[in-house]
Amino acid sequence: MTRLCAATLASLPATVRRPAYDRASLRPGIVHLGLGAFARGHLAEYTEDALEKRFGAWGIVGASLQRPDQRDRLKPQDGLYTLLKLAPAGPELRVIGSVLDVLVAPEGPSALVARIASPDTRIVSLTVTEKGYCHDPATGRLRADHPDILHDLENPEAPRSAVGILVAGLRLRRAEGRGPFTVLCCDNLPSNGHVLRGLVRDFAALMDDKLAAWIEAEGAFPATMVDRIVPATTEADIAEVAKLTGLDDAAPVIGEPFRQWAIEDTFVEGRPDWHDVGAQMVSEVAPFEFMKLRMLNGAHSSLAYLGYLAGHETVSEASGDPVFARFLAGLWDEIIPTVPAPQGVVLADYARDLLVRFQNPAIRHRTWQIAMDGSQKLPQRLLGTIRERLRAGGGIDHLALGVAAWMRYVTGIDEKGGAIEVRDPLAAELKRRAEAAGRDAAALSASLLGIGAIFGTDLPGEERFTKPVAAHLAALFDKGAKATAASLG
Repeated sequence: MTRLCAATLASLPATVRRPAYDRASLRPGIVHLGLGAFARGHLAEYTEDALEKRFGAWGIVGASLQRPDQRDRLKPQDGLYTLLKLAPAGPELRVIGSVLDVLVAPEGPSALVARIASPDTRIVSLTVTEKGYCHDPATGRLRADHPDILHDLENPEAPRSAVGILVAGLRLRRAEGRGPFTVLCCDNLPSNGHVLRGLVRDFAALMDDKLAAWIEAEGAFPATMVDRIVPATTEADIAEVAKLTGLDDAAPVIGEPFRQWAIEDTFVEGRPDWHDVGAQMVSEVAPFEFMKLRMLNGAHSSLAYLGYLAGHETVSEASGDPVFARFLAGLWDEIIPTVPAPQGVVLADYARDLLVRFQNPAIRHRTWQIAMDGSQKLPQRLLGTIRERLRAGGGIDHLALGVAAWMRYVTGIDEKGGAIEVRDPLAAELKRRAEAAGRDAAALSASLLGIGAIFGTDLPGEERFTKPVAAHLAALFDKGAKATAASLG
C-alpha cells in the first residue's frame, strides 16, 4: 500500500481533512520534547487549527529523548500523520501537518540543543511524563543524585534529561546575547510550570549561579492544564486507518473528540493563536489543573488498577461495569469537596461528563497503560486528596481502595495467577517488597507505605488511612477487585 506523505496527500478521500495552508512555507517556531501520541493528538492539533486560522512561523520540531522510533515512522511521511477521532457516532479523520521534523536526542544532543537555542525557536514544550523530570514527586524538587542529572552536569554539551536539555539551550541563548524562549510544560504535574521553573533553576544553579538568576528573572514557564484521552496506538488502529484512508500510515494517533487546554498567558516571544481555536488563555490555571488532576486523573488511576485486576482491558469496559461505575460515583463524592470549582464549572456536571467520556466504547484506553508509573502518579492523583479529606474529617473509603488496588497491582500477579508487567521507575523496589510480604496484606501495605518518596512521613503513621488501606488490600487478595468494590455500596 502507498505510504502517506506530502506527495500522496491529494489521493486521500474527500472525507479526510488535510492541511488547509501552504505547508511548504511553514517554518519551525516550536520544539517539542517527547513527541508521543498525546502531544501529536493535542498540542499539534491545536497548532494545526491556529495555522489554518492565521498562518505563522509555528511549525513543530519534535524531539525523542530516548529512541528513534518516532523519527523513523514520521520521516518517510514528511512529518504527516493521521488523527483518528473516535466518537460513538463514527470516526473523523484528519491529516496533521504542523510537525515538520523529528530529532533524536541520543543520536545528536548538540543538534537538538542548537535547534532549541535557534532564534527561530520561541517555545519549547514538553510531554515527557512525570518520571521524565528527574524530581522527587513528594517534594517537587530536583533530584541532584538522579543518574541523568549527574550525567548532564558532567556532560553539559551532551545532555540527556529534559531539564538538562532545556538548561543547555537557555545557556547557549544567554551566551549569544539573546533572550530565553518560553518553556511550556504539558504534563500532568501539579503547578507544572512553577515546578519546571524550579527544576530548571536548580539545575542551572548547580552549574552557574548567574545563569540561574537570568532564567529566574527573564524566563517564562506558564502553567497548563491539558485534557484529551489518547490511547496507545495498536496494530489494529494502524490497519483501520489504512482501510479508511487508502494510505499506509505508520504513526496514526487515536483520540476522543473532547479536548481541553487551559494556559497561563505568559509568553516571552509570542505564541500561536491558540485562543481562537478553543484553548482557554487564563491568568491562573491552578483551578482547572486541580479539578482535572483530582477528578479525572485520580479516577483514571483508581479505575485502572481495579479494572485491570478484574480482567477489564480498557477504561470503557471497566467504567461500563455497573459495579465500577458505582465505585466512581462514590470516589467523586469523596473528591469533590476538596476541589474548588473553576469559574463556570459545576463539578457534579463535570463528573457526569467524565463518566460519559470513560464509557465511550470507541476509545480503547488500556487500563495497563494508565497503570504505568504509579509511584510517580499516586502522590499527585490520590494522596493529596486523602490528606485533605483526613484534615477535614471526611471519609476516604473509595480513595483508600484506589491505593490498595495499586498495592495489589504492583505485586506483579493478577487474580488468575498470571504475571503483570509492572512498568514503574521503582519497579525493582516494589517487586522486592512484594515478594518479601507475599499475600500478607498487613505486611505488604506496611512495607509499601514505608516508601517515603511516595507516601511521605505523615501517612504511614495515620491509622485513619493505614487501616482501611490494609483492610481493602486483604479483601482484594481474598475476594478480588470487583467484589471488594461492590462491598462499598
